[in-house]
Amino acid sequence: MIGIIGAMNVEIDRITAQMTNKSVQKIGGVTYTEGDIGDKKVVAAVCGIGKVFAAICAQTMILRYSPEVIINTGVAGTLTNELNILDTVVASALVQHDMDTTYFGDPRGLISGINKVEFECDEGLAEKICENISSRYIRGIIASGDAFIADENKKRDIKETFNAVCCEMEGAAIAHVCYVNNIKCCVVRTISDGADGDKVMSYEAFCEKAAEKSAQIIINTINNL
Repeated sequence: MIGIIGAMNVEIDRITAQMTNKSVQKIGGVTYTEGDIGDKKVVAAVCGIGKVFAAICAQTMILRYSPEVIINTGVAGTLTNELNILDTVVASALVQHDMDTTYFGDPRGLISGINKVEFECDEGLAEKICENISSRYIRGIIASGDAFIADENKKRDIKETFNAVCCEMEGAAIAHVCYVNNIKCCVVRTISDGADGDKVMSYEAFCEKAAEKSAQIIINTINNL
């Protein structure tokens, strides 16, 4: 079973449209669509925006559907000049840029109790995804937090603190849940905006195209597993 989570309908609709033998179940306000893509069993869900929604969805998916892997798909804002609009990032690891217990001497982003800053993606799964991308992509750290980043100073801060290449609002929470449940995880994001004030309008212009591109990459990967 392959689990797929996106924050918005536009990030998941293309995937559920490819499914056959579909069944739908609503749990905790989230709709889970189970079905087949080719000969693979898939469950996909739109979790909602932000880390809490993402974590709730991932944990419920694990308990109800027992996926072997969970892939988070969607859009992101670039933090580096290496990435242009509609380029793709396959995460090497995820960090929570808004987690901050530095007052106690901890490094920024540290998750207390498990003492991790970076949640590594499954390397084998990431390599399979990369094999199914036909356009420009990079591997790198993705930073997640409960804020839409649209400020150059914040953008620079996240990039310099975590060596992150892009930012979004759900991936690290999903990776966190997968880590504590020992589930393989990977995050795939296509760039929709520049994560700065001058380019916020690009999000509205490119969000749908970026989301559909990430979704198609996931479909291609599933068909070739």
